[in-house]
Formats: sequence, structure tokens, C-alpha cells
Amino acid sequence: MTQAILREILDYAHRANPYPLYEELRKTPVLHEADGPYVVSKYYDIQSLLHDPRVSSDARNLKSPAADPLAADAQEETALPPSFLRLDPPEHDRLRRMTNRPFGPPHSPRRVYDMHGELKDIVSGLIDGIDNPDRIDLVDQVSYPFPVTVICRVLGVPREDESRFHTWADTIAAGLDPAPDADREERDKIVHNARTELGMYLAGLIEERRKKPGDDMLSELASSHGPDGAMTTMEVLSTAALLLIAGHETTVNLITNGMLTLLRNPDVLGRLREDPKLSVPIVEELLRFEPPVQLVPQRTTLADIEVRGVTIPKGASLWLVLASGNRDPDRFDHPDRFDPERGDIQHLGFGSGIHSCFGAPLARLEAQLALSELARRLENPRLLEDPPPYRQNAVLRGPRHLPIACDGIRP
Repeated sequence: MTQAILREILDYAHRANPYPLYEELRKTPVLHEADGPYVVSKYYDIQSLLHDPRVSSDARNLKSPAADPLAADAQEETALPPSFLRLDPPEHDRLRRMTNRPFGPPHSPRRVYDMHGELKDIVSGLIDGIDNPDRIDLVDQVSYPFPVTVICRVLGVPREDESRFHTWADTIAAGLDPAPDADREERDKIVHNARTELGMYLAGLIEERRKKPGDDMLSELASSHGPDGAMTTMEVLSTAALLLIAGHETTVNLITNGMLTLLRNPDVLGRLREDPKLSVPIVEELLRFEPPVQLVPQRTTLADIEVRGVTIPKGASLWLVLASGNRDPDRFDHPDRFDPERGDIQHLGFGSGIHSCFGAPLARLEAQLALSELARRLENPRLLEDPPPYRQNAVLRGPRHLPIACDGIRP
């Protein structure tokens, strides 16, 4: 049953609505068959494992990488070393602290807050640029260029280079996706090449910033000497690559899934149009209801761990299905209902524990501004395709395009 239901979840045919499959998955909270991964799908189990120091994010601790279709490629280290997302303490903690110094509290407490006006101007400009209200591709015209522009400004990456790193980012993100029928060796080679090319591109930018620092994170990462010392060049490279890719890939999905959900719930969309402050609870409920990251596959056990009577052995591959936990009826009342007024919403949309989403404050603000501005300015918006075409990726799930129409654009 494990392999059968996993194949269905990974099958593109179910991308538009995997939630009935997650419901089936929860009937056996810890699924395992043969030498495949252990798949955990209930909220409290996932939450516990995300905080368990016996669970590793370092693929080097995986006993049998070949058993996991999503195991980190051994070639990856020859392109760029693992980012802190793929490391355990103490290495993880040191690099995350160093990355956080120019980004958030306690050293830069207003970094995201002070971007509010700039972010609003960017999203307003993108909406101003919509020239044909009869057919709008929300992904291409708003929800992709918005976070890309933002992360480029934060990092100090030239926006005109977007077409170059877009291809690399898509390829690297696709490498996260389970593809049981694909040629793994060929796919690993393609991902490896993309990481190498991205690394070479960022190396050039880092050298420029060291010679002439600017007011951006790349300059600060390349030149900062805090209590933890300085990052090596390779650590700056892997951190910058992580922030560049993660800084827009998931936010694109959050905004697009959000607008799709609002168009399917016109009453909520109407309320948001009248009260932009509703964007805050709406985004939190979206992170539960349609999380941009559906599952966390690259985890490994450092010791035998028992979950609901099942022993997950040391060195096993562990998958945590966040989107399933977010719809667990043992945790949330009426979990399949989109309800922004939900009072208790400790969702798993940004993960939890030491690897909780580094960019969560920025992603929240971007989604709140994008959805409130779209609700306010699009007159009578409506879907042209439902369901829309989805990206292939089952891990980073979201529409590849979202065709909509409206009667006009309000000033």
C-alpha cells in the first residue's frame, strides 16, 4: 500500500488535489514498505519529529541513499557545499545565526518591517502593468516577478540577471521532486550542473561585493565578522544560493495558491477587498490549507525512534508530509474548510523547530500585500481555468499558470 499511495501522491494526475490521498495516508500514520522511506502524516507526530534532535537534515547520515528517491545527491557537494538547511547543529546553528544578522532580530530587527512601502510599490507597479484584463496570467505577471524582484533587492542580485537564475532555480527545485520513473543519474547530473553554474555566477557577485560593498545581504555575508567569525567563500556561496532560490520559489506558490483559493471563496475575497487587514489571518489559514511546501522528504534518523508503535531504525529515510498534518482532523476542526477566522492555527506551513522557514516574515508580508492589492484593484476577478495547470513538482506544489480575467483595474 505504501508504494501505491506514494506513487499516486507523486503522480502529476493528482497534483491539483492531493488532499483525498493525504486523508487515505493518515489511516496508516507511519507508512513503510520494503526499503522505501518511512512516511509520517499525522500532525502531532510531524510536529514532534520536527523538534526531535534524533532527526537529522544531513544526507550523509542516510544509511542507504539509493532507497530514497529524494536523497541528496552525493555530487551536490562538488558543486556547492550543503546549505544550513541540509546541516545539523552545531554547523547549522552557526551558519543560520550568521545569516540572520543582516536579516532580522536581534541585530537587524526592522529589516523586513521597513520594506513595507517598497514592497507595496513593487506589487502595485506589477498590477499597473497588466494590459489585458480579459486574460491575465497571475503567475507570470504578478506572483512570480514580485518575490523575485524582492529577493534580488534584498540580496543585491541584479534584477536583469533573472532570466539566467530562473532556469537554474527551476532545475534545482525540480531536483527535490520524487520521480520514480526518471533516470536518476541523468537528473542528478542536470541538477549538479545547474548548481555549479549558479555557484560560478554568485562567486562573481561576491567578489564584486568584497571589492565594493553595498547595502545588501550579499555584501554583509561576504564581509561580516561577527561573534561567529566570518563565513568562508564556499559558505557564502551555498547560503546565497539557498536564499536566492528559497526566497522566491515558495512565495510564488503561496501567492498563487492564495489567489486561487480566494477566487474559489468569493465571499472571503469580497471581505478582503473592503478590509486589507484581513490579509493577515487569510495568509495564516492559507499556510495551513494550501501550504507551498507539501512535504519534507530529506530527513534521516540518528537513532531508532518509535512512532505509534512503529520503530523507525537509525539511518532510515524519513518523509514528513506537512500538508497532510495541516488537514489532520485530530488537530483542526473541519480541516478541509478554508476558514480565515479559525482561532487556533498552529500550522506546519513554515515547518517548525530549528529548520523553520528562515524567510517566513518576508514571505508573510509579500503574500499579505499581494493578495490585499489584488483583491482591492481587480474588478470582478474570475478564474478562466479550474483547476489551472500545475507545476510538476509535488514537494513545492503550486500552479504553473493561473489564467484569470477581470472587468478592469482600479487605480
